[in-house]
Amino acid sequence: MSFIDLRSDTVTHPTKPMIEAINNAELGDDGWADDPTVNKLQDMAADITGKQAALFVPSGTMGNLVSVITHCQRGQEIIVGDQSHLYLYEYAGASAFGGISLRQVANQNDGTLEISEVEAAIRPMAERFPTTSLVSIENTHNRCNGAVLNPIYTQKISDMSHSKGAKVHLDGARIFNASVALGVDVKDLVAPVDSLTFCFSKGLSCPAGSIICGDSEFINRARHTRNALGGGMRQVGILAAAAIVALNDMVDRLAEDHANASRLAYGLANIRGISIDPEDIYTNIVYFGIENGSVPEFLKNLRDKGVLAQHPYGSRVRMVTHYGISQGDIDHTLDMVKSCI
Repeated sequence: MSFIDLRSDTVTHPTKPMIEAINNAELGDDGWADDPTVNKLQDMAADITGKQAALFVPSGTMGNLVSVITHCQRGQEIIVGDQSHLYLYEYAGASAFGGISLRQVANQNDGTLEISEVEAAIRPMAERFPTTSLVSIENTHNRCNGAVLNPIYTQKISDMSHSKGAKVHLDGARIFNASVALGVDVKDLVAPVDSLTFCFSKGLSCPAGSIICGDSEFINRARHTRNALGGGMRQVGILAAAAIVALNDMVDRLAEDHANASRLAYGLANIRGISIDPEDIYTNIVYFGIENGSVPEFLKNLRDKGVLAQHPYGSRVRMVTHYGISQGDIDHTLDMVKSCI
């Protein structure tokens, strides 16, 4: 049986141009920083984000971990959203490997952190308390329906954090989705932050890889952190080649994923027994509730009909649109959901 796989945009396969680029990639040893394809990708990423430098890493989780450890000393703390990916889904790596505390502030429904609450939570160097050295935000926000942070908000929270002596890191795994949704250049979305990561293996459809961007001094230190964590690789131009294709070819088409997510959300809203407000769907991530019955049973029945979705927590179901999903797939999914409710 073939499946309509809506579990995540990480299930995407590389495109034919990516595979061709992988096969023809010019390679070197990135351990010596002389893989020309990696260097080209890093230069592209720095230019796209308006930062001085960039560093390729195997995954977004490692990218965030490298960034946090590079910014913070052991015994310091980072402020994170209580619904953030960095807090919930990254194995407490900052604590486990960096000795860094994660202090939570409640995420609002739109993915933001209330700036006054963050300001109140930032602690200067003092007896007994850890010093807050970093604030982390997420754009788009996974658990908040793929919500986007606009550049005005990012500027305000960055200005406040900097005034209190804290740096700002942006988990921008899906930053290009935010850029497309808002019609705002990525540079403008990330200009105030000190570092950011973005992912190639989600909506951009690469087989693997993420990248960290920041100023040159930060990236030089991040390279040491990455290598200490085992993230240094050799002829990694085979992955960088696919990422270059993604940056050139796959960004603008993210609008198709957003349109499919909206079609899915509005269709779900018309199904009795489904709880969703389609106006809350911003990009390519669709959460909805099941008013009656068991979510695991619903997902099993849906799988038996050839549709895969995810049950992240509670009574919510998540579906994510991506390059492998067509409008016809959305319509078929809606028919299958109706039959399972």
